[in-house]
Amino acid sequence: MVVETEASEKKKIIEKPLKPWEGVDYGTLDKQGLVNLIDLLIKEEDLILADKISRKLKDYYNVIHQTEREEARQRFAADGNDPDHFSYKFDKLDNLFDGAYKLIRDKKFQFIKNLTRNKEKNYSQKIQLLEELRALVDEEETTSSIKSVKKIQVEWRSIGPVPGQHVKTLWANFHALMDLYYDQRSIYFELKELDRKKNLTIKLELCEKAERLVGVENLREAISEINELHDEFKHLGPVPKVDQQALWDRFKHASDQVYARRKEFIKHLKEDLKENLQKKVEYAEDVQQYLAFSSDKITDWNKKTKAVLELQKKWEAIGGLPRENAKEVNKRFWGAFKGFFHNKGLFYKKLEGERVLNLEKKKELVTTAESLKEGTNWNETAEKLKKLQKEWQEIGPVPEKYRNLIYSQFKSACDTFFNNRRSQNHEMEKEYVGNLQKKLKICSAIEAMTADNNYDLDKFLELKQEFANIGYVPSSEVKNIREKFSAAANKFLAAVPEDIVDEARQIKYDIQFEKLKKGPHSDRRKEHKEQSLRRDINALENDISTWKNNLEFFVNSKTANKVKEEFMVRIDQADQKLQELKSQLRSIRQL
Repeated sequence: MVVETEASEKKKIIEKPLKPWEGVDYGTLDKQGLVNLIDLLIKEEDLILADKISRKLKDYYNVIHQTEREEARQRFAADGNDPDHFSYKFDKLDNLFDGAYKLIRDKKFQFIKNLTRNKEKNYSQKIQLLEELRALVDEEETTSSIKSVKKIQVEWRSIGPVPGQHVKTLWANFHALMDLYYDQRSIYFELKELDRKKNLTIKLELCEKAERLVGVENLREAISEINELHDEFKHLGPVPKVDQQALWDRFKHASDQVYARRKEFIKHLKEDLKENLQKKVEYAEDVQQYLAFSSDKITDWNKKTKAVLELQKKWEAIGGLPRENAKEVNKRFWGAFKGFFHNKGLFYKKLEGERVLNLEKKKELVTTAESLKEGTNWNETAEKLKKLQKEWQEIGPVPEKYRNLIYSQFKSACDTFFNNRRSQNHEMEKEYVGNLQKKLKICSAIEAMTADNNYDLDKFLELKQEFANIGYVPSSEVKNIREKFSAAANKFLAAVPEDIVDEARQIKYDIQFEKLKKGPHSDRRKEHKEQSLRRDINALENDISTWKNNLEFFVNSKTANKVKEEFMVRIDQADQKLQELKSQLRSIRQL
C-alpha cells in the first residue's frame, strides 16, 4: 500500500487545478465570454458558490447590456426618431445568459429549499435520538444499553445539519446526556475512555488537515474547509482530559494561521479599495464638466458622448469601493453621467422641433414647385426653380421619417419641368440645325455672286435681311456661321465697282454696327463708339483746317510746290477718312 507523506498531500492540495471562473478578470470579457462562463457554471455542484459567481457575472453583463442599450437609443434619436418611442430587444446572447442565470438561481433556490427541509427532518431525527438516549440514561446498566448508546452516537454523527437556532441546544443536550450516562455507569468507564481515545485519533487527523490548509493558495477554499473542520471538531465526542487542551491549542493554532491570512488579505483589500476610491473620486469630478455642456451641433454632442462613455469604461474597470464611501461617490458620478444624457435628450427634442419647422418650410417649397412644373416659359421658370433649389439647400434637416418623402416630392416637381424643357429643347435643336443649313445656303449664294462679279446690292441686302430673319442655330455653330457670313459679305463689298463703293461701304458699316447692337451692354458700347467717332472727326477737321491755312504761307517755287502737293495729298486723304467717319456716325445714330 502506498502511504502519502504530509508534503505530498500538501502539494496535491496546492496543485489542485483552478475552475474556469477562478483567476479570471470578468471586466475583460465580452458578452460571448460571459455566456460561455455562466454555461460552465451551471455544472458546478457547489450551488451556493455557483449562485455567488453568477451574480457577479450578472453585474458585469448588465453593464455591457446597458451600454449597448444606451448606444442603440442614441443612434435611434440621432436618426431623427422620438426617444420616447425607443424600445430595445434582447438578442440571442441576452436570452442565453438570462436563461443560464435563472437556471442557476432556480437550482440554488431548490437546494436551499431542500436543505431547509432536510435540516428540519434532521432536527426531528436528533430530537428522537435524544429521547432514546434519555430513556437509556434512566435504564439500569446492561450490556445492551451501551450498544444502543454506541448506535445512537453513530446515527447522531450521520445525521446532517439542523437549523442554526437549534445547533447549540442539541449539542449541549446530547453531550450532557452522554456525560450523565457514562457518569452513572462507572462499570463501563473503560469503554468511555476507549471512545475518547477514538475521538482523539479523529481530532488529531483534523489537526493535520487544518495544518495543511495553511499552505493552500486558494484562500476562499481554505477558509471554507477550515470552517467545515471546526464544525466537525466541535461535534465529535470528548477526548481524554489530559489531551484536551493541547489538542485544542494545536487545532486553534492552525486555524489562526488560516484566519490570519484572511485578515492580511482583507487589510490589502482595504488598501486596494482606498486606491479605487481615490481614482473614482477623480473620475466623478471629471464627469461634472459634461453636466453643464451645451451645443447646437450634433457633432459636438457626439464627441462629448464618446468622451463620457470613455470615462464610464475607466470607471467600470476599477474595482469596488469602501462601503462607507460607495453610495456617495457612485451617486456623484452616475448623477452627472445621467444628467449629461438627460440634457442630450432635451437637445434632440429641441432639434426635432426645429426639424418640424423645417419640414413646414420645405412643404411650402414643394407646393410652389408643383405650381411651376408644367410651365412653358422655359427660362423664367427655370430661374424660379433654381432659386427654390437654393432655398431648399439652405433649410436645415427635417424629421428622418419624412426626409425621403418630402425630397422625392420636391425633386419630382423639378424633374418634371426640366424633363419637359429638355424635350422642348430637343425639338428646337432640330429647328436650329435646319436654320444653320439655310444660313449656309445664303453664305454660299453671296460667295457665288462675288465669283460671278454680280454686284447687285439690292440682292445682297435681300440675302442679308433673309440671313437676319432666320432663327437660332445650334450654340456650337453660332460663332462659325457669323464669321462665315462676315467673310462672304466683306469679300463681296470689297470687290464692288467704283461707282457703288460708297454705298457698299455704308452697307459694311451697317453690318458692323448691327453686331454692336446685338452684343451685351449694347447701349453703353454704342455711346462709347459714337463718342470715339466724334473725337476722330473733330481731330481730322482740325488737321484739315490747319493744313489749308498752312498752304497760304507757301510762295511759288519749285520746292514750295512740292510741299504744297504733299499737303494737298494729306488733305484729300483726310477728307476721304472724314467722310468714312461721318458715314459711320450716321450708321450708328440709326441703330
